[in-house]
Amino acid sequence: LASFAGCTPKAKEPLKVGIAIYKFDDTFMTNYRTEMESYLKSLETDDVKYEITITDGKNDQATQSEQIDNFISQGYDVLIINLVDLTAAGAIIAKVKAANIPTVFINRQPSTADMALWDKITYVGAKAEDSGTYQGEIALDLWNAGGLDKNGDGKLQYVMLMGQAIHQDAALRTEYSIKKLTDSGVEVVKLFEERANWNRDEGQVQMASAIAQYGDKIEVVFGNNDDMALGAIQALKAAAMVIPVIGVDATAPALDAIGLGDLAGTVLNDSEGQAHTSVDKALALLAGDTLVKEYWVPYVKVTPANYEDFK
Repeated sequence: LASFAGCTPKAKEPLKVGIAIYKFDDTFMTNYRTEMESYLKSLETDDVKYEITITDGKNDQATQSEQIDNFISQGYDVLIINLVDLTAAGAIIAKVKAANIPTVFINRQPSTADMALWDKITYVGAKAEDSGTYQGEIALDLWNAGGLDKNGDGKLQYVMLMGQAIHQDAALRTEYSIKKLTDSGVEVVKLFEERANWNRDEGQVQMASAIAQYGDKIEVVFGNNDDMALGAIQALKAAAMVIPVIGVDATAPALDAIGLGDLAGTVLNDSEGQAHTSVDKALALLAGDTLVKEYWVPYVKVTPANYEDFK
């Protein structure tokens, strides 16, 4: 950062950082954006200040595109974008390229073709297949310990609550959680698989539907994120049922749920690590550094044995 401050004539003016989030009422992205803002403020010096604006796309690409247009027209120095809809990436990259505004994409990864459109863009995220694999490992440990096969048929009957269709993490977590089990020799039976769109209330509704259809046949529940998993737990409690539920993100409410014995496990999606990396890469692009196209922050498996380490 010191070298960056010394090479720009704007160093003593506030540098304008625009952060576009797909929607504010998402627990993980709330942690992420809050940490980005806090980290940027911690990097300020007497010579370098940041003017930070964070926008709520309200899960509507037209709204977010307008917000990004405003960032561009107001001459922002660098952007960090959590896209609503990945199909908009190409058009947005064309706009920031024309305006020469370095941009970091986060959480939702544009295609390789889109990322090749310009050299002043990069992506920061986590490999979603790893999070799915860790979910599968948590279920596998429970299976091997004899804690899942309630009906003794040698098969694992499961429910899957999925995120949005437009988000690659939903597909990868769904695929790899089950792949870990089948690769390990566990025969699985998919009872119910529906989208709850990362949302706790929708997770509760879909789980209630699964319970109504399959009841005691359900042996484990996977949620592509913690909010949906916590919604599933609410539905299970309403039905007076106890079934292992596994999430992703390791949000504070999820860690509390593990402590209470309500959540069987989760996977840390490191919002702090990703937030810091995103800011670091944004400032590196602004300094004129040449970056690779992808930066990955590792996931960590969280269970009752280690959850207190993440609180």
